[in-house]
Amino acid sequence: MASHPIDEYARVHPVPSARQFDIPCTITVEQSSEHFHAHVELAGDVELEPGDKVRVHGDPIQIPFGESAVFERAATVTRAGPLGRALTRLAAYFDLRELYEVSFNPGRIK
Repeated sequence: MASHPIDEYARVHPVPSARQFDIPCTITVEQSSEHFHAHVELAGDVELEPGDKVRVHGDPIQIPFGESAVFERAATVTRAGPLGRALTRLAAYFDLRELYEVSFNPGRIK
């Protein structure tokens, strides 16, 4: 696994309750026949809520097939307002309804 040092930009702002703040994060990437994923973990105990946005800074990550890597980057968390949270919850409800499968069979089921 490769690792890159965190830069100056990744320091946590002293007021995490602000609408927008920067925070260090760890990115774990794997690209193989068993796993294909990229996970971002924010430093500290930051609770993300519906509508919040996380933007990870830095160059795009590319790793060769069959490898995994861990990167340290900075991220900006932008908190959603009350209206944004409500709209996100509403949209999620309707997106969930798309997962329901309804079928109609002609005649009786035996």
